[in-house]
Amino acid sequence: MKKFSKSAHHSLNELNITPLLDLAFVLLVIFIITTTPMVNDLDLNLPSATPRPKDPPKKPNYVTVDGSGKVFLNMKEVDLISLQQLLVQLRAEDPDLSVVVRGDRKIQYQNIVSVLDVLQQANVTKVGLATEPTGKPK
Repeated sequence: MKKFSKSAHHSLNELNITPLLDLAFVLLVIFIITTTPMVNDLDLNLPSATPRPKDPPKKPNYVTVDGSGKVFLNMKEVDLISLQQLLVQLRAEDPDLSVVVRGDRKIQYQNIVSVLDVLQQANVTKVGLATEPTGKPK
């Protein structure tokens, strides 16, 4: 006796709505594309304004500590006391002052910490530390 599978003889109880959804989405896209906004365009002569030139981006200030421990502010040698005074002056001129600290890899860490302390005392909050990507030693 031959057995028939149950699925071969039962009736279709479910309706596949995927083609219906595809048709609905296509009709929706066609409707969106073909309808134009109902805007009454009036001919106007708008006034013109002169464009204000943008301010050039401010360059960061560089504090560099070389291999012998000397401190430089923007390539000018300073000591820590005068560094703090100069940073306070720069901060008074530009409240959004940014400073990048660069240090030789062979100097003692304490030299960088001293510079960071001076930056904190001068209330400079935007501080970055310059590094080299790995694989490019100098």
